[in-house]
Amino acid sequence: MSLSKQLCEYIAAAFTGLWIQSFEHQDAMTEIARLSKEKNWSLAVWDIDRGLQTGSGPAAAGASDPVAAIKSINALASQDGSALLVLPNFHKFLQSAEVIQALAHQIQQGKTNRTFVIILSPVVQIPVELERQFVIIEHDLPNRQQLQEIAAGVATEPGEMPEDSELERLMDASAGLSRYEAEGAYSLSLVRHGKLQPQAVWELKSQALKQSGLLTLNRGEERFNDLGGLEAMKDFCKKALQGQANNNGSHVTARGILLLGVAGTGKSAFARALGNETGRPTLILDVGSLLGSLVGQSESNIRQALRIIDAMAPCVAFLDEVEKALSGVASSGQTDSGVTARLFGSFLTWLSDHQTDVFVVATCNDISKLPPEFARAERFDGIFFLDLPSVVERRSIWQLYLSKFGLPEQPLPADTDWTGAEIKSCCRLARLLGVPLIEAARNVVPVAVTAAESVDRLRTWASGRCLSATMPGIYMHTRTASDTSRRRVSRASTN
Repeated sequence: MSLSKQLCEYIAAAFTGLWIQSFEHQDAMTEIARLSKEKNWSLAVWDIDRGLQTGSGPAAAGASDPVAAIKSINALASQDGSALLVLPNFHKFLQSAEVIQALAHQIQQGKTNRTFVIILSPVVQIPVELERQFVIIEHDLPNRQQLQEIAAGVATEPGEMPEDSELERLMDASAGLSRYEAEGAYSLSLVRHGKLQPQAVWELKSQALKQSGLLTLNRGEERFNDLGGLEAMKDFCKKALQGQANNNGSHVTARGILLLGVAGTGKSAFARALGNETGRPTLILDVGSLLGSLVGQSESNIRQALRIIDAMAPCVAFLDEVEKALSGVASSGQTDSGVTARLFGSFLTWLSDHQTDVFVVATCNDISKLPPEFARAERFDGIFFLDLPSVVERRSIWQLYLSKFGLPEQPLPADTDWTGAEIKSCCRLARLLGVPLIEAARNVVPVAVTAAESVDRLRTWASGRCLSATMPGIYMHTRTASDTSRRRVSRASTN
């Protein structure tokens, strides 16, 4: 819903305290001014730099007095219409008891004389005294049509606008940018290339995501060919992301997958490669980075992060080792005043309800630490278990890393129960130390040995409960001679 429509509804319903969360104050002010002119509302704007500005010019209120600015709205009140006072970045003044009290009185008085206080801010930081007196309006980022209009306004010369297929790629790259950022990215592209191209957009988008501190854009070149094995999971995701239509012609959107497995089996590498393989940007969400020190900041961060993810659709959203971030949900009320529980609740709701083309890939090393509702049906399309690679998969991984590190064909070390990460480490050490693979293998201790009990417990849990990442169908674990050998060693070491 547009900002103008939301404002009309809330003002008609006499919500006299409005908090607009926006990173584009100029664009929001333009909409508010246009709507005020259409509806014949009185409009005033106050900030500490320019003081109070009205349609008739600066008023007498002091530039540095926020309390006087709040009270000044009553002078614009009339019996026939509404009066609006917009306060950009006013969250910086809400540590003052006088300001909070003045706002509370004014919002209450606004019910009588139809005066409305609008705080325009990039964050939602409402003092507890005012929480029930404000409603929050989110100023949405521009959609594809609006971005295309911005592009057309920047590329005014013949040949500067790309053709249809290239224009779609440009719009995919631009999704999630603000209007100001999009205009800057298109201008930079014209300076560099003489026409609009996605490269400059991706560069600025990556910088913007880093500045937010909430998301990271994966710019690696990984592809499925760089991963040995996992054929069933690769095939599943490719088919899911084709977005096939059902018999009624409606579009069915894939939701995502949860990857459970032994450390080093390629869960994170698969998530990073998936976006490149399917032509989608991969956004990395670090749940720990969402936690803020201020009251309400964490909840605001998760809303902002999910809004950016939705705006960048179609995309892949990657959550690595999610159990570490969400393991404290059960005790959140006693340890962090319920912040983690609220973050978890917001994310669960989004997982179930989001309608955008966002494919979520969450990885986990220990699913027992996750709340059970996280993995229920309709939040993920499948839960895959990544076991230790088979003999055939290990041979494929050896060939992959022998080629990558420029090593000649040579005898391979004993690699029973090695992960792909351990094979890579062996090849890297052989190259680094200038020794054969068999000698380099003496420096590698497999996780199947260092954490034998954990690996066996994970396999036992996944058997019959998860899809196999290697073969189509349900994963079923059969005990091998190496399992028995590890148990015997474990018992012998305790005697």
